Amino acid sequence: MISVTELRKNVTFELDGQLYRVLEYEHYKPGRGNAIIRTKLRNLRTGATLERNFLSGDRVQDVRLDHHTVQYLYHDGDLYYFMDVETYEQPALNAEVLGDAVKFLKEGVTLDLSLYQGEPIDIELPVTVDMVVTEAPLAIAGDTATGATKTVTTETGLKVTVPLFVNEGDVIRVDTRTGEYLTRV
Repeated sequence: MISVTELRKNVTFELDGQLYRVLEYEHYKPGRGNAIIRTKLRNLRTGATLERNFLSGDRVQDVRLDHHTVQYLYHDGDLYYFMDVETYEQPALNAEVLGDAVKFLKEGVTLDLSLYQGEPIDIELPVTVDMVVTEAPLAIAGDTATGATKTVTTETGLKVTVPLFVNEGDVIRVDTRTGEYLTRV
């Protein structure tokens, strides 16, 4: 058991038989009474997010996760398949559990898979991913005073705001934490 004051972003714990990962954490101390810990949590089995407040004396069950290096293979409907690079097992995760991470998955990308008691729970994406631009509208700079941008679509369907010089067929580097354009590769 750990105190809720020890919760931080990306900490995984068990509460009421469900696994949660902390997405946002705020320690709030009103003028009187106990401190309140405001959290935004994601259920790792269903992918649902919820906001939950804890009092400073509350405790939750900490969990130990196993981490394996996997390679993304393909998706079939709502299931996304990965291959463990050591054992060659092929665990699958549901699209609801992966959330927005599916827009950054390219065949062959290597990532970290978290397992809880042998059950695949979550993935950790690399910080950046290189993607091919599949759709880019023509843009004319004209007489703009500041840096003009346009929205392009990548091979995975991700929409990214980029500078005007990026064209269809270019390879761009995208930050997986924010979904923002970093550079042209």
